[in-house]
Amino acid sequence: MDITALVQAIAGLQTVDRFALSLSADQWHQFAACLKRRELASGELLTRRGDQEAVAYLIEQGELQVFVAGGPPRSHRIAVLRAGALVGEPALFCDSPRMATVEAMTACVVWSLARECLEALAAQSPVLALAVLRAAGAVMALRMRANLERGIPAA
Repeated sequence: MDITALVQAIAGLQTVDRFALSLSADQWHQFAACLKRRELASGELLTRRGDQEAVAYLIEQGELQVFVAGGPPRSHRIAVLRAGALVGEPALFCDSPRMATVEAMTACVVWSLARECLEALAAQSPVLALAVLRAAGAVMALRMRANLERGIPAA
């Protein structure tokens, strides 16, 4: 499976909450085995608030918008995410319902990362799995801080 465009998108994203994962070619190849490609049409939902799934997504192409609770979609947008970003990262760490709804603003290509596959990767390559988890945890912590500073409640 060719994830070259995804790797380039991740490397090219220059945001504070970027998914800062720097791997060797061999490690990217090994990590790719945990990823599944998915295409979204503009307006299609990637996740819904309240859904229960242990999957995060990496954006290869397109833009997604993230909405929090408190009203209909588009009324409480908290983020627009672009190619190279990670979304749904809390699902890699805990069993809890989704906190937000995520919708494609444009046609998108995303790669899903299931917690179950990441756990299997940890058995094969603990150093690689730790690097992925640390990068995802950093994204989650930075976004939580930014949302708290903007007055958006954590729950």
